[in-house]
Amino acid sequence: MPMQPWFTDAKLGIFIHWGIYAVEGVPESWSFYWGEVPHERYMRQLDGFTASQYDPRAWAELFARAGAKYAVLTARHHDGVALWDTAHGDLNVVRSTPAGRDLIAGYADALREQDLKVGLYYSHSDWNHPDYASVRHPGIDEWPDTYPGGNDANPYSHAEAGKEDPDAWARFLAYRDAQVGELVQRFRPDLLWFDGEWERTAEQWRIGELATLILAENPKTVLNARMLSHGDYSTPEQGVPLQAPDGPWELCLTINDSWGFQHQDHHHKSVRQLVRYFAETIGMGGNLLLDVGPREDGTIPAEQVERLEALGAWIGRHSEAVYGTVAGLPAGHHYGPSTLSADRRTLYLVCFDAPREAVSVRGLRNRVQRVTVLGTGTELGHHVTGGLDAVPGVTWIDAPGEADLDAYATVLAVELDGELDLYRGTGRD
Repeated sequence: MPMQPWFTDAKLGIFIHWGIYAVEGVPESWSFYWGEVPHERYMRQLDGFTASQYDPRAWAELFARAGAKYAVLTARHHDGVALWDTAHGDLNVVRSTPAGRDLIAGYADALREQDLKVGLYYSHSDWNHPDYASVRHPGIDEWPDTYPGGNDANPYSHAEAGKEDPDAWARFLAYRDAQVGELVQRFRPDLLWFDGEWERTAEQWRIGELATLILAENPKTVLNARMLSHGDYSTPEQGVPLQAPDGPWELCLTINDSWGFQHQDHHHKSVRQLVRYFAETIGMGGNLLLDVGPREDGTIPAEQVERLEALGAWIGRHSEAVYGTVAGLPAGHHYGPSTLSADRRTLYLVCFDAPREAVSVRGLRNRVQRVTVLGTGTELGHHVTGGLDAVPGVTWIDAPGEADLDAYATVLAVELDGELDLYRGTGRD
């Protein structure tokens, strides 16, 4: 299937890591996998997970104010705790926590009320399932040790050498297929965000069969690259790549340093930093999937709410440069990110710092018809200097005045006399 156009047009999504790990504020799943927290203590968090203040409509309204077009909720992380009333396995918040109810149905309905696409995260791996640690990745002996005492000492992820159990693995895959089938049939997600793929090969996961199961129910489901050979888009994490991945892609980014809620993590990125991440990502043709970590009661920390709303306000002032655009100029043509209108006739230049004299664009063959400041409409002067034969001169745009500067990033709309035409050569020999 071709990539769904809504995804590449979305620009911003919200990632939500929510689970029992928010009770004590420990790293989701990994804390017991690494031995940072004893497994028994980790699982006792089931008793404290209440979702008592969970308001999916408030979530959806916040995400819409942030300018997002989709969201992705951790339906089941590596710890195996499902956020819905699954008929497959007993480990879910409905039967095992004080929350006592399905937490996904309201989420999906609330997003759709706001015209947001519904995404669900599901981990291939399940470190609590009795049949999961029954096979080994064929390359595991070459892995660096990720568990105290060595990989073979980890009881959660794979069988010890010589103790593989193919029948148990078949049971696990049946359980996995049944849970994914429930998600697809009940909630009809627009996007499924898989994780945990590194612990097995595509053949061990039976990725092709899983993709067939999903797409038979809804052929328009978008799948991330952690569906391996059947993924639709790439998912780099925690840093804008220096070179855009081939095809559609999405940067996964935390607002602080943690995916899920952690009490001690107050290292939140500033609004200016988030605007920069966002502008750089869409300027390279990607989406930003910005993560929030709700508390166990379902409330999103105020610091994260404030940042989402401020980012949304910036997007609202510059929506023309965000939605309906594609990747802008390659590096070196403008000192900052840029986007390009779908008809390729308007460039949007992002300036993070206040320009002192002029903003320059190099290699532009087009004649510039007009330059305005987005948000104020002020028109700026421009002229070209230099150029020889095939090599165009530099286009200089007058710096906007102080009244036209945005607190986080100023955007200039450069209207061209035709579709963008760039010189990319090395100049005269």
